[in-house]
Amino acid sequence: MAPHRARRRRIRRTGRRTLVHTVVASAVLVGGTAAGAVYVKAQAHDRGSLVSSPSASPGTSSSASAASSSPSQEASVEPVTEPTVDRDALLAETMKAVALENGAAVSVAVFDIDSGEGAFDTASIVKVDILATLLLQAQDADRHLTAAEKTYATAMITNSDNASASALWDIIGQADGLDAANERFGLTGTSAGDGALWGLTQTTAADQLTLLQQVFGNDSELGEASRTYLQGLMGEIAADQHWGVSAAADGTRWALKNGWLARSSTGLWDINSIGRVTVDGDEYLVATLSNGNTTKAKGISLVEAAAKAAVAAFSAA
Repeated sequence: MAPHRARRRRIRRTGRRTLVHTVVASAVLVGGTAAGAVYVKAQAHDRGSLVSSPSASPGTSSSASAASSSPSQEASVEPVTEPTVDRDALLAETMKAVALENGAAVSVAVFDIDSGEGAFDTASIVKVDILATLLLQAQDADRHLTAAEKTYATAMITNSDNASASALWDIIGQADGLDAANERFGLTGTSAGDGALWGLTQTTAADQLTLLQQVFGNDSELGEASRTYLQGLMGEIAADQHWGVSAAADGTRWALKNGWLARSSTGLWDINSIGRVTVDGDEYLVATLSNGNTTKAKGISLVEAAAKAAVAAFSAA
């Protein structure tokens, strides 16, 4: 085990340190939660002008190749005496290879399981959230899923069946049900779609990481049986949907859910992918969200490149 992984485990057990800083890579965030969970987040835009946000230092990001600026502290932290890995610099370098077409934007976040922005349309990745909500509601009612609910859940996750998603959307109480569950899950930047428009739920890469931690982590509102059930479905995705964050895995050890949506108003594509990947025996949770893609194929290439870059920066440290 590499020394830096051992240090992160010690931080997780003590639960005393929080380290958050930002740097432009395009916009990159590297941080650790109070529980010691370390993640990397990156955003890229095609704009050549200066960009800024409350959580990122201003800088240029033409074709995701902007030079990084000096990190700045964003929160009061306990002094860290141990050497830390400069993952923002690593990600800044790897993200140079991620090319965006005009008008496209991508956000990526990665979480190392071993260690402990603007909103995007979810498209079909919200189906993980819908099923997580259904499972949470079933737990609260102390009941098992019905045979019909299981049939809908299987089709919704493994084949991305929209009719099944709509059926479960109604069962969970549509937006009100999803928002109530997400409050318990800890999603703070996600807003459910209006009426029957579950695919237009708005979310962030950071929130999708939080959701993935609910699905794959032990510190979850979902019980072990619910997590195992949802994880299993995400590992049985139809062959024509074997793309996205799985590109960052070595071999076939991954579980995911993809989303794709051509916006009727612009003809441009939202392409998203979330899931768990394994690299050299280590497991990572990865969320990649994008919009403004002129074709589905270009969007897939973008989210795969972003996922590879983020995981490579993390696993190389």
